[in-house]
Amino acid sequence: MKYHQIDRQLYIKNRAKFVSQMKPKSVAVFNSNDIYPVSADSTLPFAQHRDILYLTGVDQEESILLLFPDAPYENQREILFLKETSEHIAVWEGEKLTKDRAFEVSGIKTVYWLTDFEKILNEMMTYSEIMYINTNEHYRASVETETREARFVKWWKAKYPAHQVAKSNPILQRNRSIKESEELDLIQNACNITEMGFRRLLSFVKPNVMEYEIEAELIHEFVRNRSRGFAYTPIIASGNNANVLHYIENNQQCKAGDLILLDVAAEYANYSSDMTRVIPVSGKFTERQKAVYSAVLKVKNEATKMLIPGTLWKQYHVEVGKIMTSELLGLGLIDKADVQNENPDWPAYKKYFMHGTSHHMGLDTHDYGLLHEPMQTNMVFTVEPGIYIPAEGFGIRIEDNVVIQESGEPFNLMRNIPIEVDEIESLMNS
Repeated sequence: MKYHQIDRQLYIKNRAKFVSQMKPKSVAVFNSNDIYPVSADSTLPFAQHRDILYLTGVDQEESILLLFPDAPYENQREILFLKETSEHIAVWEGEKLTKDRAFEVSGIKTVYWLTDFEKILNEMMTYSEIMYINTNEHYRASVETETREARFVKWWKAKYPAHQVAKSNPILQRNRSIKESEELDLIQNACNITEMGFRRLLSFVKPNVMEYEIEAELIHEFVRNRSRGFAYTPIIASGNNANVLHYIENNQQCKAGDLILLDVAAEYANYSSDMTRVIPVSGKFTERQKAVYSAVLKVKNEATKMLIPGTLWKQYHVEVGKIMTSELLGLGLIDKADVQNENPDWPAYKKYFMHGTSHHMGLDTHDYGLLHEPMQTNMVFTVEPGIYIPAEGFGIRIEDNVVIQESGEPFNLMRNIPIEVDEIESLMNS
């Protein structure tokens, strides 16, 4: 890992929150992600399952966490299982966690090698009545591969059919959506690294630069500041490419007079940031580009004010739609007849702004959070309205990351990243 070690107290708190919501006589098990093969002997870079990471800080493959708050003996109440390390493994794969080092990272005192897992689980099953299984129930999830977690659930159900089943995911959805102060600091650090990358670009971008050259500048700045890289696949969309919402080819030349939509951000310690900015290739916006940009920025600023405790996500998007409708009328992109005759299920503004305005953010870019429940203090949301105009050859989206406060407007984690037209133009031409 490139990041500095995180205080284990964070993971001790996270586990305490989870076990406080478990039913009596219940066990919960969490597995690491697999290392996924490409072909031959190649593999994708390892990315830890966010749930076991959230509960332990263990950023290593082939790890298992077992929680059993009602176990008869104290040393059975939280157990970590790791791949056994050795001098041979250290030479060929790099250093793995020892039992002592695992305690330093996680605060878990009872650590076994994986070879002991089935034997110890069998003992825990004799003491317990309920098993919490960890399934992915995120509203955006679409999983086609069988994960290590899914294989474990299949194996466990076959071996212990008499036990009751409970779900870990609803607990984690609520717990992970409300950030501890340590987590907010980590997300802020990811945002700060993103800022460094963005500022680097403002003096780099010129007519005829390639989109992938911009991507290279960003990854350089991110990695040199202890990030593993992009929090998600970067979107570097010049000209009409910006009207493809998930454009990721990043292989076109940036032409004079065009805009570049940059939906790019760094991760830090597995925590995401999520930024979108739009800059002019030639260093100056046209009057029309500036008018549309200003409209999007106004919608973003007004939407941000609504992110307060008690706000309901669905109603929030309805209100943002009203603000966007007013701005599109002012830009001449829709007229009053369009609004009067609109389909309530697909309002007139959706022609130019077809996606949502905000989502939870944290260990995942689209993080855990139950959208039907009211927003709460210390939830982190993106704010990202956009206007996309293929007929005019450009699209504009502006995005910040904010933390809901107990009262008043949310705290903007990207407050220092240039966003005003005048500041962007000044920095690009300095």
